[in-house]
Parts: sequence; structure tokens; C-alpha cells
Amino acid sequence: MMTPRENVMAVYNREQPDYYGDIMAAMALLPDPILMGGSAPQDGLPHKNMWGVTYIWKPGSPGQHPYITDENKVIKDITKWESQLNVPSLDGLDWTMAKQVEATVDRKEKMVCIMFGGGLFEMSHFLMGMEDALCNYLDYPDEMKAFLSVIKDWKIAYIRQMAEEVHPDIIFYHDDWGNKKSVFLPPPVWRDIIKPLQQEISDAIHECGMIYMHHADCICQPITPDMVDIGVDIWQGAIAQNDIVAIQEMTQGKLAISGGIDGPKIDVENITEEAIRAEVRRAIDTYCPRGRFYPGIPHGICFREWNNSIFMDELLKYGRQYALEHPINK
Repeated sequence: MMTPRENVMAVYNREQPDYYGDIMAAMALLPDPILMGGSAPQDGLPHKNMWGVTYIWKPGSPGQHPYITDENKVIKDITKWESQLNVPSLDGLDWTMAKQVEATVDRKEKMVCIMFGGGLFEMSHFLMGMEDALCNYLDYPDEMKAFLSVIKDWKIAYIRQMAEEVHPDIIFYHDDWGNKKSVFLPPPVWRDIIKPLQQEISDAIHECGMIYMHHADCICQPITPDMVDIGVDIWQGAIAQNDIVAIQEMTQGKLAISGGIDGPKIDVENITEEAIRAEVRRAIDTYCPRGRFYPGIPHGICFREWNNSIFMDELLKYGRQYALEHPINK
């Protein structure tokens, strides 16, 4: 019987797995100092992180969210970004907790993973608000390139530090590049500004011997060939609103993909058990035949407990059944 790590790598390498399931079940997430230091308390009040971005985490909500106003935005004028942006220092970070957790992980069982949130696009609208960011990408591309290049350098420095301190197997890098209908930026603009900088980040991840798993639970279909170009190893978060089969054919197996189960569709009141199970089976039957696919809910779970229990049960059962009934022929 394969360990969760072995099973993930079997799918990744186009070898026969024991089952098809959520890739995150094989991840041992470390409480690194940036992640821990950037979490706001769940008190519903505004708190600033190390970049000066204001966040609010409402009690009972699944996570914190940026709260950007004209008064509290960090970058109020992109032409003056150099005087308005304060880049946090990476000196003296406390890696004690991360090292303690890392020491308990059996790397034969799990993959050591660091969740690295706030990608380049997300940082741009965290720091200046979405409206200003989208306008600045179009009206001030040179300033945006220079501004984001500084953030890119900071991210690469942190990637190299985390590699030295705890040696992760995989970086779970977050940057939502779209919504449920489209990418946020016109693809030519994304390719001109984001892509070259993301290439450098990807190169740094690989130079440190780590797998680059990119989270974007949104439409990415127009730029998936570019994700391959950059060197994204695994796209985690592929929502069903993408034509995932077309993406698999277009990328010719060069991009491993995780997601495909329509979480919001099954995380509703008054849904039948069979409807939940049918959606899980649909995703596995539709996307697993082309290989390198990890079925799961792009944002993780159903938030309704009963719905999630049915989803998990079907994923465990049918994911194993599918692997047994559809052996990989080499």
C-alpha cells in the first residue's frame, strides 16, 4: 500500500496510484513565520500586516480578507510607489515553530509544504485596491513592472530562506489570476507584466529543489500554456468553470492539475446525497482519464459538515475504485 506521498508522486509521474484523491491530504503544512505573522485575529476588527495592508477576519468566516479604502491603501499613487512602499525585512525571522513541526513529519508519508500567500497580482490589489491596480496595469505598465519587481525580489529571498531553514518538498504558492468567469487582466497584459517576474519566482523554487504548486481557484484557461512555460508543476484550484479537458489536451500533460469538483454546487442546503456523490464521480470520470489529475474541491472542503462528510466518503471510495478499474498501461 502506498503512502500519501507515494500516491501523489505516482499520479505526478504517470505511474499507477492506489487511488485518485485530494492532493492536499498528502501535505504537511508548516507554520512558517510569514504565514503566522500575517494572520489577523478573528475579531472582526481591522489589523495591518507587515506590508501595512489592512485585514479583517470576521468571527465564523473561513479566513481573513483585505479591507482596502482610499484612506488606508498603502500605494495611493503608483508614480510615487518608491516612497510609499515599505518592504518588510526578512532578517531575524523566528523559524522555531516551523522547525519543530518539520521534525515531526515522516517524509516517507507526507510532503513538507509551505503555503506562500499573496502572489504578485494579489499583492498589487492588496496594496492599492482592485480598481487602482487594474487601471495601473493598463495606464502605468512600466511603474507596475518596477513596483512588482521589488516584491518579486522579496519573495525569492524568502523562498531561498525557507529552503535553507526547513527544506520544503513543495511550495503552495497563492495568486488568484481570475474569477469564475475570466482572468482579471487581458492575457497580453498579464504576459507582459506578471509572466516574466513569475518566471523568476518559479526558477528560484526549482533551483531550491522544490515542486511549484500554484493555487488559483479561478479561470486560468487563457493562460494555462503560459503556466507551463513558466514552469508551474501543479495547478491546484482548477474550478469546473474552466474547460479542464481542453486544458489537459492543450498542455499535453505538462501541467498536473488538482480540483475539478464544483464545491459551491454541492455545498448547499437541501441537496441529496446522490447529487453530491454524482458530482464527485463526474469529475473523476471526466478528468482522470488523461492523467496527472487530483480530484478535489478547489478551495478545499464543503463548509456544511454533512455535505463534506458525503463528499469525502465518495472521494475516498470512488477515487480508489477508479484507480483499480482503470490501470495505467505503460
